[in-house]
Amino acid sequence: MAVYTKYHQKNIEEILSKYDLGKLDTFEGIKEGIENTNYFLSVNKTKFILTVYEKRVKSEDLPFFSELMSSLNKANFKCPVPIVNRENNTLADYQGKKLMIVSFLEGKAKQSLSPNNCKSIGSEAAKLHDITKNFKLKRKNDLSVKSWRRLFNAIKDKCSDIHKDLPKLIEENLHDVEKNWPNNLPKGIIHADLFHDNIFFLEDQFSGIIDFYFSCEDFFALEIAICFNALCFDGSKDNLSFNVTKAKSFIDGYTSIRQLNDQEKKNIKVLSQGAALRFLLTRVFDALNKVEGAIVKTKDPVEYLKRLEFHKNSKNFEDYFF
Repeated sequence: MAVYTKYHQKNIEEILSKYDLGKLDTFEGIKEGIENTNYFLSVNKTKFILTVYEKRVKSEDLPFFSELMSSLNKANFKCPVPIVNRENNTLADYQGKKLMIVSFLEGKAKQSLSPNNCKSIGSEAAKLHDITKNFKLKRKNDLSVKSWRRLFNAIKDKCSDIHKDLPKLIEENLHDVEKNWPNNLPKGIIHADLFHDNIFFLEDQFSGIIDFYFSCEDFFALEIAICFNALCFDGSKDNLSFNVTKAKSFIDGYTSIRQLNDQEKKNIKVLSQGAALRFLLTRVFDALNKVEGAIVKTKDPVEYLKRLEFHKNSKNFEDYFF
């Protein structure tokens, strides 16, 4: 979430005129996140989120995201629900951009997760995988291992401005990951962006997941690797350490719904290394390509160097969970 496209009250009211939601009370831009423009709306004292899709999101992918959230909600998975407009569509056009209004998910993100929180996130991630295995929806992962070399080439000449050793460190890790990446693990629809700010809690109980705009078909174990990177490192960016207790709790929650096979366990190291590399690369790209005038909280790429160091030096899955 972020604010790239700036709307005034008149703009919001014009958008709402296509819906049967009522009269606008208040609205406010949301600066968290980096991908799309988001506004909080209060309409007839009911809360909604308006998302305006920016350049990185392909318009042909939007029906997938909308149908995924709608289908998950029908299966009682806690996530925002796309709102249908007067033309019976969840997606709309306004001033040359696509947008969607979704229901508001109560709760808020926790920056400091307990092992018990990690366990509940693990079970919810497995529920997501279990529910979607019968969906007919398809979307390939545009940010999979095959895209990372191209992304690195786009930033290689400038990334030493962020950290002098970045080109060398990225090249070393990219070489490892490309050489060892698996090609035959259980797969299906994954969220692919399960960071703290996309997971909500209400009075310390899981209340839902938001921001499905990286969701795609990929290895279920890649989701686990992303969660290890996003949720299981503690400390300052220069002194991060992997919290095995949190990772074990996540796995306990996950395997209460879906068991991991031996190949998934065997490949958790390279998947975790690759997930760290993917987020490092996109954060470096965003740091070097800031949008002038945008209200956005840029995420620090350097904190991924310690993660990469841990993954590169780990031996096998027992370094992640016993």
